[in-house]
Amino acid sequence: MPAYSLVAVKSLSLSLSLLRRLSWQRWLRWSLLALVTGVVIALVGQWAERRELHNRIQALQQAAQSTVLGLGGIAAKHGYLPYAATRHPDVQALLRHPADPLLRDRVNRYLADFQTRTDSAALFVMSVDGLTLAASNWNSAGSFVGQSYRQRPYFRQALQGRHSYFYGVGLTTGTPGFFISEPVRSGDEVIGVMVIKVSLDTLEHSWADSSDPVVLQDSRGIVFLSSEPEWLYRSRAPLSADDLAWLAKNWQYGERTGYDVLPWRVLRTTGSPAYELHAVVKGQLRSFLALESVLPELGWTLVVTSDLKGVTQARREALVLAALLAAVLLLAGLYWQLHERRYSEQRQAKLELERRVQERTHDLEQAQAFRKAMEDALLVGMRARDPQGRISYVNRAFCDMVGYRDDELLGCAPPYPYWHPDELDKYRRDREGSMVAEAQPYGFESRIRHRDGHDVITRVYTAPLIDAQGQNQGWMSSVVDITAQKQAEDRQHDQELQLQRSARLASVGEMASTLAHELNQPLMALSNFALAARNIASQAQMEVLVSALDDMVEQSQRASEIVQRVRGFINPSRGSYEACDVHAVIAHSLVLLKSELERQAVTVTRRLAEHMPSVRGNRVLLEQVLINLLQNALQAMQDLPAAERVIDIETMLLGRTVQIRVGDAGPGVPEALLAQVFTPFFSTKPEGLGLGLNICRTIVEAHGGHLTVANRLGGGAVFAFTLALSV
Repeated sequence: MPAYSLVAVKSLSLSLSLLRRLSWQRWLRWSLLALVTGVVIALVGQWAERRELHNRIQALQQAAQSTVLGLGGIAAKHGYLPYAATRHPDVQALLRHPADPLLRDRVNRYLADFQTRTDSAALFVMSVDGLTLAASNWNSAGSFVGQSYRQRPYFRQALQGRHSYFYGVGLTTGTPGFFISEPVRSGDEVIGVMVIKVSLDTLEHSWADSSDPVVLQDSRGIVFLSSEPEWLYRSRAPLSADDLAWLAKNWQYGERTGYDVLPWRVLRTTGSPAYELHAVVKGQLRSFLALESVLPELGWTLVVTSDLKGVTQARREALVLAALLAAVLLLAGLYWQLHERRYSEQRQAKLELERRVQERTHDLEQAQAFRKAMEDALLVGMRARDPQGRISYVNRAFCDMVGYRDDELLGCAPPYPYWHPDELDKYRRDREGSMVAEAQPYGFESRIRHRDGHDVITRVYTAPLIDAQGQNQGWMSSVVDITAQKQAEDRQHDQELQLQRSARLASVGEMASTLAHELNQPLMALSNFALAARNIASQAQMEVLVSALDDMVEQSQRASEIVQRVRGFINPSRGSYEACDVHAVIAHSLVLLKSELERQAVTVTRRLAEHMPSVRGNRVLLEQVLINLLQNALQAMQDLPAAERVIDIETMLLGRTVQIRVGDAGPGVPEALLAQVFTPFFSTKPEGLGLGLNICRTIVEAHGGHLTVANRLGGGAVFAFTLALSV
């Protein structure tokens, strides 16, 4: 018997012994009081039972809501991943060219890396006939590659252009999982299906620690996740022949052909969202309070339970506590005089306690005021957000930085009023990344818009807010105004560019001086030969005169060649055009650079389209473009190990044009400099004039094409230019 029950019994015994000493009139009054007290105790027991039942239902609703949110979170977290994987160009290229082994290998490795980063069980892509072309487990014994899953519902629904969810046992591995499929589109055409498999083992293991059963049923009432293993793959009611046929056809739960009925007995009460559930658990008959929650998007039903013993125990405890309270009240009346004598002492103690509380409250107010003053004195902006992204705290420095009052910012959800309108997509990506990833130790730059309209450049450092229980309650960000620093850096950068331009102009002047010196020799020779010819003509020596005139012609041709070479360098569009074999131009360019390629141990891979028609162009100028691009690639990879120095040359036919691509494995071009690489006198090399790529673009545009640059996903840069067909 509990200790408080013994106290109640002793108190009642003492009260009865005191009642025996009273007169019969008093005994009658006390009897009526005891009767009323008994009725009140019974009513208290009923109230406690109903209250405990209500609390249990609320607790079940909260538990169900939390679990439903968790399941929805799993679906939301992984739901976008198949779509993201379909955007990779190698995936779409593999679906168009399924027999390409290099493409298949790249996609296999890409899917394996994608699966590792997203903590999913598997990721695989299928063609429109259901054959798996690539998978994240391509190099394991249970690889999906080469397997056909066209009988799966998620494949058929994705082939119809729909996003699909499906839970079932894997056909290859025999391991159950949550499958999410997405159609791979090329324009409006579905060219394949991308599928991600997510394991729910963690959720099922967390349920196993629960003392009360939790189950998850599919749309047919079959339990596919349960904290009680003996309930797995049992149904709420006997399945129809159509349901059994559908399950067998789609192999949702493997080779299983029968689904026993759950050993449940359900008793429902009108007007109550919960119901009583009587079931055998581990060989014992137990009674539970059960509540169902439907997940309409997934077609699942969640059932959470709570043991009914707690309701009975609450009623019993309420009866005992009520009886104890009645006994205490009775004793309180009998000992009232003692209470009166001690009242004065208690009053003094209460006054002392109130004084201490007031002192403590004053200390807390002082500490709060000091903390507020300290935060307002900070020059760094402070901003806190809750897990939903709503702003829960800002300091004065942050308000000054954005131009809004704290009451205008508190409670705001994204998009925040100070977000710059030109960078809304970037803000959303940064916010989503900070919500799911670890805090960035070095922060990131962000441009915001002050209330008065001017831009403010900031650096943001974000860290999670962890409470005493280790739970993440949001994020705290430190925001530093670096506008003045950025402006100073921009001014310094402009000055450096001006100095570089001046240096390049000096180099151009030097080149012009060299050109003048080179032309001076044939011009001086022409002058000397002309004087000699005049003297020889006066002496009538015809043979010597003819020789002098031949020398004059040779020197004039030499000067003309120098001028033509410079004019061709400055204005390549003046060259002659003819039908050129693109592959022959590439081959000759590589021959000219053969010694340099061998010296730097560079590997050249060529992916040249077959039966390529001729293009209209000047062979020498096109070779000049290719040689310039190849030399740039060599310089970009000079710091890499020899095994990693690879140049890729690719040709393809695009309508009435031919595209030539030259890619390297170097560091690539910084994103901020992509728009400047073709600018005259712009160069990232200290000794460069910054004219090579500008001349290349001029030559390509003179041929009616265009030259572009982009960074490769795997590292390095790729230059591509187009040429028109000759016919």
